[in-house]
Amino acid sequence: MAETWLTQEAYDRLSAELEHLTTEGRTRIAAQIDAAREEGDLKENGGYHAAREEQAKQEGRIAQLTELLRHAKIGEAPPDDGIVEPGMVVKANLAGSKITFLVGSREAAEGLDIEVYSESSPLGKSILGKSAGETTTFTAPNGKEFEVEILEVTPFDASK
Repeated sequence: MAETWLTQEAYDRLSAELEHLTTEGRTRIAAQIDAAREEGDLKENGGYHAAREEQAKQEGRIAQLTELLRHAKIGEAPPDDGIVEPGMVVKANLAGSKITFLVGSREAAEGLDIEVYSESSPLGKSILGKSAGETTTFTAPNGKEFEVEILEVTPFDASK
């Protein structure tokens, strides 16, 4: 997995979520499964199957968070060199519309007043390493090709 840029706040929030899921979350699910198991026949026990499904989703989230946090680059934005990379705010003209977004993890978007595009998204991949004044194209998941002109690239500042 590639390195993922996160604000300190996002890293702390995701770390707390992981801690909760691996402690109280697992304990709660185990108790639900045990209680449902005691009800008898597991083939027709909706509570048991629902708890097992919730457990699977929770374990998936634990794996996702563990991997994300293991490869996170935390805190300070990259240097103000005008080059698009994770942690930079990009102002761009996308198919005739001006947009502003942060290049980084979608997990970092919670609580921010800025759109976030992953560096591994089609748009993100197409603009990495580019700077203001450059134009490139990318193919969206629907197969359409879009032109994007980079207007400005600045480091992200969480205090703004």
